[in-house]
Amino acid sequence: MNESNPPPVLMPGGNAIQPRVVLWLITIVAVGLSLFQLYSAGIQPLGLFYQRGIHLALIMLLAFLMFPAFGPSRKRGVVGWGIDLIFFAGALITGGYLVLFLDEIVSRAGFWSDTDILVACIATVTVLEASRRAVGLGMTIIGVLAIVYAFAGPRGELPWLGEWLPGILNHRGYTLDRVAGQLYLGQEGIFGLPLGVAATYIFIFVLFGAFLESTGAGKFFIDMAYAATGRQRGGPAKAAVLASAGMGSISGSAIANVVTTGAFTIPLMKKLGYQPKQAGGIEAAASTGGQIMPPLMGAGAFLIAEYTNTPYLDIVKISILPAIMYFATVYLFVHIIALKQGMQGMPRSELPQMRQVMKEGWHFLLPLAVLVWLLVMNLSPMRVGYYAVITMVAVAVIRYALWYFFVAPGQGQPVTLSRTKDVIWAGLIKLIEGLELGARNAVAVSMACAVAGIIVGVVGLTGLGLKFSSMMLAFSGGNLVLALVMVLLASLILGMGLPVTASYIVLIVLVGPALTSEFGVPLLIAHLVVFWYSQDSNVTPPIALAGFAGAAIAGSKPMETGFQAWKFAKGLYLIPLFMVFNPEIIVGGPVLVVAWNAVIAILALCAFAAALEGYLFTRMAWLPRLAISAAIFGVFYPSLLTEVIGVVVMVVAIGLNWKTSKREAPVAVA
Repeated sequence: MNESNPPPVLMPGGNAIQPRVVLWLITIVAVGLSLFQLYSAGIQPLGLFYQRGIHLALIMLLAFLMFPAFGPSRKRGVVGWGIDLIFFAGALITGGYLVLFLDEIVSRAGFWSDTDILVACIATVTVLEASRRAVGLGMTIIGVLAIVYAFAGPRGELPWLGEWLPGILNHRGYTLDRVAGQLYLGQEGIFGLPLGVAATYIFIFVLFGAFLESTGAGKFFIDMAYAATGRQRGGPAKAAVLASAGMGSISGSAIANVVTTGAFTIPLMKKLGYQPKQAGGIEAAASTGGQIMPPLMGAGAFLIAEYTNTPYLDIVKISILPAIMYFATVYLFVHIIALKQGMQGMPRSELPQMRQVMKEGWHFLLPLAVLVWLLVMNLSPMRVGYYAVITMVAVAVIRYALWYFFVAPGQGQPVTLSRTKDVIWAGLIKLIEGLELGARNAVAVSMACAVAGIIVGVVGLTGLGLKFSSMMLAFSGGNLVLALVMVLLASLILGMGLPVTASYIVLIVLVGPALTSEFGVPLLIAHLVVFWYSQDSNVTPPIALAGFAGAAIAGSKPMETGFQAWKFAKGLYLIPLFMVFNPEIIVGGPVLVVAWNAVIAILALCAFAAALEGYLFTRMAWLPRLAISAAIFGVFYPSLLTEVIGVVVMVVAIGLNWKTSKREAPVAVA
C-alpha cells in the first residue's frame, strides 16, 4: 500500500468516510478551538465581537472539515475540495475581517463601505452553507426565507414579492446594504445573543460534558441507577429514567442520551418483558427529559438567563421542581407497565453493587460539586465551566497517578521509565480526545445559533415579532389555552427542520411578546413554556427524532416507538400548562401556596398516568378514569375551590383503586 496516499478512515462520532489527513486537520482545529475557549473563559476574557468572531470562524472550519459538501457517503473529489476551499476562505474572512478591522467598522457606525457589505454577504452565505452541512437543510431554508422576507417590500430589493404578502405581513422592504449590515455588522444578527451564548456558556459546558463522557462518567451514572433500582419491578426501565436524568447534566442532546444510555437499558428492558416499542419509547421520553434537567438543560438555561436577564443559578433553581415532576411521571408510567405485565426485578447477582460503583467512580461527583458550589458563589457561568473542566482533568490525573504509583506495583506492574512514558503519552491522547470531542459536539449547536441570529435579526428589522403577536391574538380570540395550543403546534412544525435550541430561539422571538404583553404570562414562565414545548419534536410523531433513535436500538417500528415516546412524555404538555395557571411554583409566593401547588401538580400527573394506562394498584374501570380526567382539568383551573374538588375526586378514585387491589390480593393467592 502506498504510504503517501493512506486509505480513508471512518470518522469517529460521524458517518463520513474521511481521509487520514482530514482527520488530522479536524483534530488540530477542534483542539485549537477548545483551547481558545478555555483561554477566553478562564485566563483572558475577550470583547464581544472578538470572542464571537474567532469562535464562529473556527466552528465553521470544523463544520466544513467534518461534513463534506455532497454528503457523508461520497468522496469530496476535485469539485468537493474546490468548494470546500472557497468556504474555508469564507470562514476565515467571516471571523478575521471583524477581528482585524473592528475599530474602523465601529467608527463607520452604519455608513458601511463596499468592502463591509461584500464581506457581510460572504459571511451570510458561508454561515448558511455551514448550517446546511452541520444542522440540516431545514435550518438553512428558514434562514434564506427570512432574508427573502426582509427584501420583500416597496423599498426593498424584491418589491414585487411584497405584493404577494398578506396585509398583516407587509413591511417597507430593505436594501441589500441594510440587510447585510443588520446581519453581519450589528449586534442583532449573526453575532447576536444566540451565538454569544453558544460561544461562551454553552461551549464550555459542552466541553465539560465531553470530558465527563471521555473519562467514563456516563457508565458511572448508568451503573449507579442500576444499583439503586435494578431489583425493583421494571428495574432497567427505571434505571433508564434515572440514568437519563443524570446524563442530562452531561449531554446536550436527547438523541445522544438515547444512544448512550439506551445501548445498555433498551436490551435489558426487552429482556425483562417490555415490548420493543415500549423500551424504545421509555428511553426516548427519559432522554428528552435530560434536556430540561438542570444544570445544563441542553443549553436552554443559558439562553433563558440571557433573554430574561435572570441569574443563571436562579434558572437552575426554578427548573428543578418541573424537571422532577416530569421524571416522576415517566417513572410512574414505567412502574404501572411493570405491574400490569407482572414483571419482577433483576437478580442481585446481575446488578452492580452501589458500594463498588461509588468506590470506583465517586471522583466523578467532585467536578459536579465544584460546579454547584461556584454557581452558588455567583461566579460567571463561563468561569464556572472553566473551573469545572480544570477540576475534571485534575481529578482524573490525580486518581490515575495514585493508582499507578501505589496500587499497580502491588499488582505486579512496577513503575519503570518506559511504562511512565507510555502512561504520560496515553494521558495526553486522552486529553486531546476530550478537547476534540467537546468541539465536535458544539458544532451543530453553534451553527444553529448563528442561523437563529439571522432570523432574529430579520425579525427585529421588519417588526415581524409584533405582527406575529397580532396574528396570535386574532386567531386565539384572546383565549390563553388556544394561544398555548398554537405555540405547541408551531413548535412541532419548527421541530421538523430545526434543532431544539434554534426552535426555542425562533419561537420566543415570535410569540414571546404576545404571551407576556397580551396574555399576561410572566416573562420567565413564557420562556420556560416555549422552551419545554420546543422539546416535543423529539417525541411527537411524525418527527420524534429521539423516538426513532430508540427504535433503531430496540429493533421496533419507528412510528410505533414514536407514539410510545409521545405517551410517556406527556409531562412536556401538562407541566407548562400548570406553570401558566399556577405561576407560584416558578415565580414564588407564600410557602403554603407553593407547597400546595407542587403537591397537586404531582398528584395530577400521577393520576393522569393512571387514567391513561387504566391501571394503578390494579385495573381501573372506565368511570374512575373519566372522573380522574375531569378532575385533572379542575386542578389546572386557577380557582381554589375547583382545585380542591379536583384533588378530592382524584384521591377518592385512587383510594378506591387501592382498596380494590387489597380485595383482589387474597383471591389471587387462593
